[in-house]
Amino acid sequence: MVRVTLDNVSKFFGKVKAVVDLNLEIRDGEFVALLGPSGCGKTTTLLMVAGIYKPTRGRILFDDEDVTDLPPKDRNIGMVFQSYALYPHMTVYDNIAFPLKLKKVPRQEIDRKVKEVAKLLQIDELLDRKPAQLSGGQRQRVALGRALVKEPDVLLLDEPLSNLDAKLRILMRAEIKRLQKELGITTIYVTHDQVEAMSMADKIAVMNKGRLQQYADPQTLYNKPANLFVAGFIGSPPMNLVEGNIVEENGTYYFVSSSFKYRLPSGVGELIASETSSVILGVRPEDIKIVLGDGDDNVISGTVYVVEPLGRDLLVNVKVGETLFKILAPADLKLEPGQSILLAPNEKRIHLFDRKTGRAVI
Repeated sequence: MVRVTLDNVSKFFGKVKAVVDLNLEIRDGEFVALLGPSGCGKTTTLLMVAGIYKPTRGRILFDDEDVTDLPPKDRNIGMVFQSYALYPHMTVYDNIAFPLKLKKVPRQEIDRKVKEVAKLLQIDELLDRKPAQLSGGQRQRVALGRALVKEPDVLLLDEPLSNLDAKLRILMRAEIKRLQKELGITTIYVTHDQVEAMSMADKIAVMNKGRLQQYADPQTLYNKPANLFVAGFIGSPPMNLVEGNIVEENGTYYFVSSSFKYRLPSGVGELIASETSSVILGVRPEDIKIVLGDGDDNVISGTVYVVEPLGRDLLVNVKVGETLFKILAPADLKLEPGQSILLAPNEKRIHLFDRKTGRAVI
C-alpha cells in the first residue's frame, strides 16, 4: 500500500486554471473523497494522480518516489470510470482478465486471480456473460473487478455510482466501503454528491474553482466548516445563511440583520467584533428549535411559510421578515401556513463568517 502526496500541484489548460496549488497528503490505506461542484478540478486532480494528465507545476509522490513523469502503466493504479468502459465483445471473465493478459501473467495465475476477485465482488456466476446482459450494478462490479485484479497500490474511482438508481447507489456505497476496508487499498474517490462522500470517506477534500477549500474528516467538515463555501455545500438541507452586523449595546453583543436581532453568547461577540463587524450568521436546519407559546427572551419571531413532510421529519420554511429559514422539526408537530412561531437557535451550534473573505470567524 502507498501514501500519495500532492505537492503544490497545478494544472492549467491555456488560460483555464483547472487546479491551483493543491497540497494533499493521503495516508497509506486511507479512503479520501474529492468533493465539489462540476468544474471544481476534482477529476483533473484524479487524472494527474493516474498519470493521464501531467501537472503544469508541482510534484506527485507515491510514498517518497516522485511519479510526476511516470506513465500510467508504471504507477500500479486501478481506475474505475463513470462509464465503466467495459469491452462489449468480451465476457465478464475476459474483461476482468484483460489487464493481466497485457502484463503477460501466466494463464493459471490469471484464472486464479479472476475467480478470486469475482467471488469477492459476488459476480462469480456471471463470468461467461457479456456486458450487455448485465444490470448497471453488475457492470459496476465488473469494472471494479478489472481495477482490483491487478492488486493496485492506489485505487482511483471517478464518480463510479452516478449511473445507478438511488437504491442501488446506497447498496454499492456500502459495498465499496466494505471492500476498501477489507483490502486496505489507498483509495481516491471523486464525487459531487456530498452524502456519498460523507458516508464513505475517512477524509474529504472539498474543492471549488480549482482550489482546496478544506481537507478534514466528515464530522469536522460538518461541525467546523472553514468557510462559507464548505458551510453551504456540506449538509442537506443546507445551512441557513443570513447577512448582518455585530452590534454592541451596553456591553452585550447582538447579531443584527435587516429582519431580526439575536443576542450572541457571552465572549463570542467580543471575539468577532475585534476582527470584523460585517458577518454572515450560519445555522443548520436541525440546530433551530421551533417554540410554540412563550420562549426565553433570545428568540426570533417568524411565520410558517410552507411545511414539507419528509417522513421522519418536517422541513418547515419560516419567513422572518424577508429572510427564509429552513428548519427540521419532529414529524408530529402540527403547523399551519401563516401561523406565528418563535425560533430558538442552539447557541452552541451557530457559525459566523467574515462577509468579505467568507472565512469562519468562530
